[in-house]
Amino acid sequence: MTTSRAVTVAAADLGASSGRVMLARVGPDLLDLTEVHRFGNQSVQLGGTLHWDVLGLYRGVLDGLRAAGIAARSSGGLDGIGIDSWAVDYGLLDGTGALVGNPVSYRDRRTEGVMGKVLAQVGAEHLYAVTGLQNLPFNTIYQLVAARETPAAQAARRMLLLPDLLAYWLTGEEGAEITNASTTGLLDARSGGWATDLITGLGLPPKIFPPLRRPGDWVGLLRPDVAVETGLDEDVPVLAVGSHDTASAVVGVPAEGDRFAYISCGTWSLVGVELDAPVLTDASRQANFTNEAGVDGTVRYLRNVMGLWLLQECLRTWQAQGSPADLETLLREAAAQPPFASVVDPDDPVFLPPGDMPARIADYCSRTGQPVPSSRAAMARAILESLAIAHARAVRQAQELSGRSVEVVHMVGGGSRNELLCQLTADACGLPVTAGPVEATALGNALVQARALGAVSGGLSDLRSLLRKHNPLRGYAPQSTRGRDGSTAWARAEARVHG
Repeated sequence: MTTSRAVTVAAADLGASSGRVMLARVGPDLLDLTEVHRFGNQSVQLGGTLHWDVLGLYRGVLDGLRAAGIAARSSGGLDGIGIDSWAVDYGLLDGTGALVGNPVSYRDRRTEGVMGKVLAQVGAEHLYAVTGLQNLPFNTIYQLVAARETPAAQAARRMLLLPDLLAYWLTGEEGAEITNASTTGLLDARSGGWATDLITGLGLPPKIFPPLRRPGDWVGLLRPDVAVETGLDEDVPVLAVGSHDTASAVVGVPAEGDRFAYISCGTWSLVGVELDAPVLTDASRQANFTNEAGVDGTVRYLRNVMGLWLLQECLRTWQAQGSPADLETLLREAAAQPPFASVVDPDDPVFLPPGDMPARIADYCSRTGQPVPSSRAAMARAILESLAIAHARAVRQAQELSGRSVEVVHMVGGGSRNELLCQLTADACGLPVTAGPVEATALGNALVQARALGAVSGGLSDLRSLLRKHNPLRGYAPQSTRGRDGSTAWARAEARVHG
């Protein structure tokens, strides 16, 4: 049942390079989104460890909530707050509720070699059968095992994933929202509860894992000091949303029906399909697909692909070298480059840490007997074609492994603005690509809040219908041609990467 009025909510969306607070006005026939505050997010190297500046993030959220409150005055004030962020990283609280050390970035090297040791102890087949999670060396399970003997871990009373840590500072209430908890490698994919036997078997204390929440649950009201700091009323609730940003982004996919794949494209590309139940087969494990919890009991069956990180790091490196590149010009020049001169595997571990990405790509091409890109435009073309190949491979495998056929690929997030990448992805997939909305994550966050507050009703299909009515979308038709042997140039390029 809906309320008689629209609601105004703040969606705090935190990414690995920046955060922002968006103000959304949502009603049965209303969906309006405005950015009110943006702030940077940079990891900090200290003593050989790569940390997040989580207090800086919290400061950014507080400033954003103050700006949201001011902007919402004309509509009667703020009705709710929701927070989403990237997955796997966490903070530890001691017995007083104080933070024990600064959270460590998933790109830190402390987990090197840990995944192999855990798999040798637990068994890769057993771990996947329990958690259904893609094996990535930075998953929370491996971070916790890597740190379990440290003084911080020994002092910990509670582990809170980053969105839940910020919600705790806002409200004083502890919990773990399930879409993010499902990325830890410590949640049972069938029962939806913490995998206690796995946790204890790895020597981790079960007491540090908080009660689970679901999207739409009430987290709590603002603490008095937070209300003073932000200028908001104490009765403004913080609501659980799909706190893993991909979970919110998938809510924000404007699909009709269920025969769609999604690509939430930013620093990472999350490529998959939406299912009703996990796929826990050995073939799924070997393909390194993950089963993560979605909103309304859905399963986000997907694979992480190293997304625009490669291009972002190239731009950062050129900037640091005193020779910045204009992205719009770079993409226009990349579109004019000859196709398939060189392709790389974006998921090669060499590309994971921050650093001189152009040099790494050049070295990869040299090692694999391919031409080294001769210009920045050629480098960008190689990155985007390689990413499109990875997108197409993941979409194809998601269909094969899940039995869910796909008729259209929805690309959302910042990458949906990249016209060259969208067209290349359509060509590589041989499927139409619908691009947008760019702000799928913030929209998904806001829609879940609005439904919890009674401003809209229905399931995901109803929320997506509202999205389609109020967001401009762009379509890209595949333009691939086949050679005499029946294969496409894309298939031949993929074979160069994956054999």
